[in-house]
Amino acid sequence: MTSNANRPEVLRYTAFSGEPEGGNPAGVVLDATHLDDGDMLAIAADLGYSESAFLTALPDGLDGHEGRAYAIRYFSPKAEVPFCGHATVAAAIALAEEVGPGELVFSTRAGVVPVSVAEVDGTVRATLTSVEPHLAEIDGADLDEALAALDWPEADLDPAFPPRIAFAGARHLVLAAATRARLADLAYDFARLEALMHRLDLTTVQLVWRESATVFHVRDPFPVGGVVEDPATGAAAAAFGAYVCELGLVPEDAVLTLHQGEDLGRPGELTVTLRTGDPRIRVSGAGTRIG
Repeated sequence: MTSNANRPEVLRYTAFSGEPEGGNPAGVVLDATHLDDGDMLAIAADLGYSESAFLTALPDGLDGHEGRAYAIRYFSPKAEVPFCGHATVAAAIALAEEVGPGELVFSTRAGVVPVSVAEVDGTVRATLTSVEPHLAEIDGADLDEALAALDWPEADLDPAFPPRIAFAGARHLVLAAATRARLADLAYDFARLEALMHRLDLTTVQLVWRESATVFHVRDPFPVGGVVEDPATGAAAAAFGAYVCELGLVPEDAVLTLHQGEDLGRPGELTVTLRTGDPRIRVSGAGTRIG
């Protein structure tokens, strides 16, 4: 394990907000070449953010992106996760400050994730393109257990949005609340939900409420990462984009706005873009350095 004196600089960025007090903070290590798994987990635990990103440059490039290709790994305070959207956005914006805006490509445990970084009206934004997504049914007994852990009566669910497990780099259980008040009232059994999520290999539970045809409010319990709630969740946003697209709940070509973090006092905004003929989901957001 690397000594504290030899550890690389750990940057702090927030994703899905242009303000340091909003969005979801992530640690970013731009050169993790000499870190082992224990080092990365220790850094993530010390920071206490829902995830931190650790990058290693790929000199030979990836998919033709010589000089702008990186292997990236993500650690929560408890464990490594296969993919994390907000830490991807944070890492891309941090990299853009070093190598300039433009196209980047990340090799993740879930697959190759292209990211584009650009300045829009004075704000730096990153857009990631997910791996190919898919949906899965959830067993009735498992759904009952999830609702019991959340203390959500089944009658409080929106019947227009059937429960599903959605994947776009990581697995998320999608549950839709019938009212904004139901979404706002989140006090769940941490250990009980954590146990179920480990058994089903879930990264978060994506709780949503539909405000309008293309505007949603979302929350993401994340007990498997040692965090009660994730303030802004790009991986879950991508999974949700796949969910609404496959079930025909929005038009094939749609731009969705997801509001997250309001109930935590860290408001963030995620833009989810769906394209006809391309199953991959684009998730965009602003980001900025913290401190």
